Amino acid sequence: MASRPSTELRLIFFGFLILCGLGALVAKLWWEQVARGQMWAKKIASRSEVTVRIPSVRGEIRDRNGVTLVANRASYEVDFYLPDMVRGYRREMGFTPKVEYLATVKQMKTKQKVEDIVKIVNESVIPRLNELDLAKDYNSEHLQKHWRNDTLVPFTYEEEVNFATIAKFSEHNVGLPGVDISVRPVRQYVYGALAAHLLGYVGAPLDINALPDISQYTFYQPDVDGKSQIEATMDKFLRGTPGKRVLRRSVKGVIESEESLDPPKPGDNVYLTLDARIQYIVEQALRHPQLGRAAAVVVDPNNGDILAMGSVPSFDPNVFIPSVSAAEWRKLNTDPAVPLVSRAVSAFPPGSTFKIVTALGGLSKKIKEKNGDEVSARMENAKFNCPGGISYGDHYFKCWIADKHGTHGTVGLADAIRVSCDCFFYQYGNAAGMENIDQVGKILGYGEPHNIGLQDLKEGVMPGPQWMKTKYPELKWTQAYTANASIGQGYVLASPLQMAMAYAAVANGGVAYEPRLIKKVLTPDGHPALDDNGQVAVPEEPKVRGDLRSVVTKEQLDVVRHGLWMVVNEAGGTGGKARIKGITVAGKTGSAQATDRGKEDMIAWFCCFAPFEKPRYAICAMVQGGHHGGGVAAPVAAHILEQIVAMEQGNYNVEITKLEPAWNPNPFNKIEALTDYKNAGSFTINPEEEGADAHGSSASKVQMGGGSAQPDIRADADARGRVQGKRGAPTPPTTDNRNFFQKFFGIKSSAPNTPRPSGPSSRGAH
Repeated sequence: MASRPSTELRLIFFGFLILCGLGALVAKLWWEQVARGQMWAKKIASRSEVTVRIPSVRGEIRDRNGVTLVANRASYEVDFYLPDMVRGYRREMGFTPKVEYLATVKQMKTKQKVEDIVKIVNESVIPRLNELDLAKDYNSEHLQKHWRNDTLVPFTYEEEVNFATIAKFSEHNVGLPGVDISVRPVRQYVYGALAAHLLGYVGAPLDINALPDISQYTFYQPDVDGKSQIEATMDKFLRGTPGKRVLRRSVKGVIESEESLDPPKPGDNVYLTLDARIQYIVEQALRHPQLGRAAAVVVDPNNGDILAMGSVPSFDPNVFIPSVSAAEWRKLNTDPAVPLVSRAVSAFPPGSTFKIVTALGGLSKKIKEKNGDEVSARMENAKFNCPGGISYGDHYFKCWIADKHGTHGTVGLADAIRVSCDCFFYQYGNAAGMENIDQVGKILGYGEPHNIGLQDLKEGVMPGPQWMKTKYPELKWTQAYTANASIGQGYVLASPLQMAMAYAAVANGGVAYEPRLIKKVLTPDGHPALDDNGQVAVPEEPKVRGDLRSVVTKEQLDVVRHGLWMVVNEAGGTGGKARIKGITVAGKTGSAQATDRGKEDMIAWFCCFAPFEKPRYAICAMVQGGHHGGGVAAPVAAHILEQIVAMEQGNYNVEITKLEPAWNPNPFNKIEALTDYKNAGSFTINPEEEGADAHGSSASKVQMGGGSAQPDIRADADARGRVQGKRGAPTPPTTDNRNFFQKFFGIKSSAPNTPRPSGPSSRGAH
């Protein structure tokens, strides 16, 4: 029988095992605390850090002279950091209430459960805010959706917090985790409704979870997005670089200190070609009490710069900042006069103002002599008789003078422009051929888009045989269509901007410039901003679209220019109301039949340029509901030009002030003649004033611009989001329903009665 080890040996062996175990433990402790100490220190530090994304500061939008049109201001808001609220509720009550909702999982509707954040807020936050008279109604559905979809993004409980509220928050420690007042830069449209249709507005991004850097932060405060117009198209440059705050959080989740701050960097500044003074003049002119739906454009004919572009009715983009109420958004979208739409870039039948295109199309026509050489058809010398009307096929086209029981007799091109004879242009257009008219229209930009940084610009329609073959293959182009198009009716549509650019080309001697609204983009330190290829993002050099001198001679162009001069300055001209003392104006009136969203309408036009000898301005004024271009639109353009000249000469000091939205309670009133801007009397209709063009033809359908960019809409309060009780109402006592064992072992009740966590606020976690 083998002897068993002695007790001493067993003790030695057992001691050896203990020493090995202790050695292994010490080695492990050394490995983790010494060898890997720095790594664990970093991990522990990261667990106690809160990283907060600070939204970037957008660059400013300025006019050509550096006048700031869009800036930034500080806005205070009450934010709910919902994860902190949920943690606070769970720490106090031992559980969190749940609510079911339908979610799409693998293209199937499935029931999911999520924390009932509305219940948590109503039970743990609202009572305390109500005691301090800080509680506000909110939309509970919006809050619950925000918790499901944008968990890391603070929920904005109250926007535009006033000083009294800030003071109350500072005076009373609300004692609630997750409730904080934060300050962020928001957009400020300095002059209210001034240039609203050009500047646009901003709003929150539609899908925050799709943003590329959201996983890098504990709490994510997103940048606003440009939603429309310049704010949207130049968003890449205006958007700055976000900042970052690193905060230290205690074991209980309370923010104790700020570890570091990397401030945001501002974006680039965008300079427009606008002159804020001229823009102000234009918008004040469009606020004439008779005007309800109108637009005006002023361009520099020597480079295509848009100096001003206004449209009424208008809106104040400040209502979209920080967000627009659902009621205000409905009001803007249901207004029958569509204030969100820019009429300056919407397309309408241009009427007689289009006759310069027909004239130039005829002058461009070439014929072949017997020897085969091409020579001008000398259409500038062509004459046609106006008997009051003329037939093409089975359609009889009247001249406007037939309604006055008159005729124009035999007239040439310049005189036909002066008296705006429709019969002349019916015949002249057919003699010219629609292909030649279409060629000139394309050079001038009709039916073509202009890339000026606006989203809702309409290209209009420049019709012709090829256009009809593509658009309406079942129809055939006829002389009747040419007659209708020759006077700016039928399918022809053009925007006030396009009309201004066409007259600018005639004014400068034939160069058709591309219109330009964005002049330059500069970095905060004043250097030109670069694109992705390292090139200057927006060169300041003008762009040439085409040249009329490629199809007509200078002498032929002068025939058209002379006709436009006669319209304003000779007896019998239809634009006599545009005469201005001390400056020679040349232009053309027009009026057209139209349908706007199924309703019959009249469009009054006047396009001009001045000074005639060396033009500096080309202007187009368009009035919906106006019956006569000379009596309604010409006074608008004349008033604008008169004030611009007075400003140039130092006789008028333009003091730009904040503008309220232009709005007329009766925007669909018919306007026979416009009341004088200066005197109480009204304009009388010129006996030689033409009426609506294209008598007996169908009215053209207008192309209205966009204006439907989705902003950040603030939802109306609902039943669950309405604050109950009165200020200072005492919190009802809670009843302890726990049994003896629950009380003895400290087990929380499963049915809490309106608790309010007493933990410290996480103020500063933003």
